[in-house]
Amino acid sequence: MPDFDVVSLPEADHVAEGDTAPDFTRPLVDEEYWEDRALDEVVDGPTLLLFHPMDGAFQATYLYNTVDDHGWADDLDVLGVSISSPYAHKRLLAERGDGARIFSDPGAGVIEEYGLAHDIDGMTGITETRPAVFLLDADRTVAFAWVASEHPEFPDAEAIDDAVERLVD
Repeated sequence: MPDFDVVSLPEADHVAEGDTAPDFTRPLVDEEYWEDRALDEVVDGPTLLLFHPMDGAFQATYLYNTVDDHGWADDLDVLGVSISSPYAHKRLLAERGDGARIFSDPGAGVIEEYGLAHDIDGMTGITETRPAVFLLDADRTVAFAWVASEHPEFPDAEAIDDAVERLVD
């Protein structure tokens, strides 16, 4: 495992359980192509909405490996959001995240609207997302929310499994 320091992230006023997930339109990337899509257009049932750092970061790799390991895309729609470009998303999805699609948010506007933005130390002008997981129902109501409070931090996959089971059963 790499040697790194754990950094506490400041408090965040983020989307929470019971809230309606804000709608947005951004390029939505799958393994073959991308096009502008609104979240409201693509959420038509249980949806796992994952916010993750840039696609090259180990947290993104870990998250999409977890998606594959738990088979979440078999039971619900899996959508990611990151500041990475559609080209980077296509490369990530070619290797992992089977069945997932990822919104490209290079200006971090969606990330800011969800209350997840933070500046990366030593990278002037780069706003990144703190990792977060939102399980949405068909009306975009948040049934489960997890937001990182430190870096690095990973969601509890079993807690997500339990939340998915409660929503889809």
